[in-house]
Amino acid sequence: MTTNIRSDLYTADFKAEPYWWDTAKPESGSDEMPAGNVDVLIIGSGYTGLNAAIQTARGGRDTLVLDAEQAGWGCSSRNGGQISTSVKAGYEELAARYGKEKAFSILNDAKQSLAWIKQFVADENIDCDMTEVGRFHAAHNPAQFGKLTKQIGQQVPGLENDAFVVERGDQRNELGTDAYYGGVVFPQHASVNPGKYHCGLMKLAKDAGASIVTQCPAVDIQHTRHGFRVYTPKGEINANQVVIATNGYTGSLTPWQRRRVIPIGSYVIATEPLADGLMDQLMPKNRIVSDSRKVVFYYRSSPDRSRIVFGGRVSHNETDALVSGPKLHRALVNIFPELAATRISHSWVGFVAYTFDTLMHKGRRDGVHYAMGYCGSGVGMASYLGMRLGQQVLGLPEGKTAFDDIPFPTRPLYTGNPWFLGASVMYYRCRDRLNI
Repeated sequence: MTTNIRSDLYTADFKAEPYWWDTAKPESGSDEMPAGNVDVLIIGSGYTGLNAAIQTARGGRDTLVLDAEQAGWGCSSRNGGQISTSVKAGYEELAARYGKEKAFSILNDAKQSLAWIKQFVADENIDCDMTEVGRFHAAHNPAQFGKLTKQIGQQVPGLENDAFVVERGDQRNELGTDAYYGGVVFPQHASVNPGKYHCGLMKLAKDAGASIVTQCPAVDIQHTRHGFRVYTPKGEINANQVVIATNGYTGSLTPWQRRRVIPIGSYVIATEPLADGLMDQLMPKNRIVSDSRKVVFYYRSSPDRSRIVFGGRVSHNETDALVSGPKLHRALVNIFPELAATRISHSWVGFVAYTFDTLMHKGRRDGVHYAMGYCGSGVGMASYLGMRLGQQVLGLPEGKTAFDDIPFPTRPLYTGNPWFLGASVMYYRCRDRLNI
């Protein structure tokens, strides 16, 4: 334990690692780099990279996946396991930026991503506790409740969903708290054990013939006459095509992409098992939950409904998971006072990638394919865009998405170190407190 940490908040068997690792730890790949050439080299073995690899390997391409850590060590095994339609901007905002047709296409792709991943998991028989539990999106003030209600009442033809409004007086039917002012339920949103899901993807990629080499960072990429040469501590390899799938862990290897994604730590805790009957009181419908704050909290029950997994941003700058644990616990108790004496069994952090336009991006730069910037909604969209990216590499027309040809913005003086993050979090947290 670090200093100034309340040890009484932690269980005797506390782990400073993801709860999901109890049943699905990140895997080791091969220790040896394949000799010679490959058709496709994918850098990053998270949801994006593995879904791309499944497509290219099944498409007959000799595929190699590299990761600097264990496979899935990053946010693919550190997230909350919530699956939605992902895009944060609404239709009107997107239409103002890109026009109505592009706005429709972006939101339609997002809608398709949710349907696709549920069908994919079922078709591939991935054992990952996927359940269509629905999301309760809670309003943290009356103004936000009014805004949510308006949005549900003005859905765009062709993009309709079956969301419905929950008044504050009926809120306890969905969530056992009075901390919110009502909200909206999205019945088709889902939950998954992210660690098990990643393990399932690993098996599919390997079964398709992809090679996965871990503890092997790519340190340089050079163009050659016939493609690329990628240098690693385990040797160099030639590839016809290269895919960057590093998202919140994008580094100096790809400076153009690094300037366009903002790595942000998202902190998560899991509670110890709750007393019998308490989960039924607090989360009677087993929904995944998010709220309308700019600095959002998101939470859910574990797949066996024994404990609560609770996440959010609780510090202006990055911090230790032991420091964030008590802060998340305090926020949890503010919502559910019944959990004041409930201890923390796991506390961890994973880095998501935000973008300056709050949209995910997929495309090709200097011949290198990439998809990234999921803005905290990566389980569904990283999987979907990774799959489409694999199809793009294969030259298939269905690999095209609405995210391919939109500008991918950066800011002057930004090189990948988010020096402005602390001030931005402070600003948005102030707005949340002032109910703006």
